[in-house]
Amino acid sequence: MREGPMSLEEYSRSPLWPILVETVHAMVMYPHHRAYTRDVVLHEQPEATPGDLASKLGIPLGEALVILHELRARGPEG
Repeated sequence: MREGPMSLEEYSRSPLWPILVETVHAMVMYPHHRAYTRDVVLHEQPEATPGDLASKLGIPLGEALVILHELRARGPEG
């Protein structure tokens, strides 16, 4: 049995991942949260976890998962 939280890659392989991404992209504050994460949070805390980001920004864990997955998949330019 697996211990500890799932990785971003494990979450992204879920059959529900596309639904989560679509939902997060429809959120009004998503572009601002994504930009702030890219420009500020990841410079201060490059290894931030989804839980760290959710707590820091007061956002849902699902939004934090999508933001970090997208930014890390696209590299520093985000």
